[in-house]
Amino acid sequence: MQLIDMFYDDIEDAKKRKVPFIIPIGTLEYHAHHASLGTDTMVVTGVLRELEKEKEIVVCPPIWYGIASYAVGGPETNTITIDEDAYAAYVYNILKSMMYGGHKNIYLIPHHQTEHAGLMPMTIACHKAAKKVTMEYMEDTLGKGWWGSNDYADYYEKMESADDPFSYIKVLPLIGADAQIKCGGFDHAGKWETSLMMGTWPQNVDLSRCERNTEWFAESAKEASEETGKWMVQCTLEWLREVIK
Repeated sequence: MQLIDMFYDDIEDAKKRKVPFIIPIGTLEYHAHHASLGTDTMVVTGVLRELEKEKEIVVCPPIWYGIASYAVGGPETNTITIDEDAYAAYVYNILKSMMYGGHKNIYLIPHHQTEHAGLMPMTIACHKAAKKVTMEYMEDTLGKGWWGSNDYADYYEKMESADDPFSYIKVLPLIGADAQIKCGGFDHAGKWETSLMMGTWPQNVDLSRCERNTEWFAESAKEASEETGKWMVQCTLEWLREVIK
């Protein structure tokens, strides 16, 4: 289900049943000459499109503008990057509206800079926003000292369960560390990311443009294939089936 297509009663029903609400976390970043600017966002939405066919989820509108950084290239490459504090505040406000609206099963799914599922500026900003919202929500609804009250004596037994407040919002890479190994690799605008794009949005890849690439990171893109991309999608779906409850 796409959130923008849902009616009020349908959203309320999904919230009550704790259907996963997923926010694709994206960027607009230079991906050499052969892949489109929205690659990091589109691979997330493309995989979720496939997951939606087999699992009940609610896919929220993507956050297209993100903390891309100018590590790959400066603004002249058409990369658009957002200040980390401004981004964290923006995500915080989105999550606050959802949490106070009764959402208790939210997932933020980034792909950008998630090699080995490590923490980088954008994922850190998402985690910061999520924890801040959670702490404020629990204090506002249960009062100061909520965690130390006897009502939470079973806190450790409920950790990572649906009743754990710190599980209400999860930040997960599109491809987990083990899934990246199974996929075959992980890169930026090279063989692996280009293949993943071809497996999800093939119309947004033009391998004939690879001859214009001069950067080291894009050299392997000419080895990309839709077949490899489809395999990567399946590995990614296997990971997401396991972690999205």
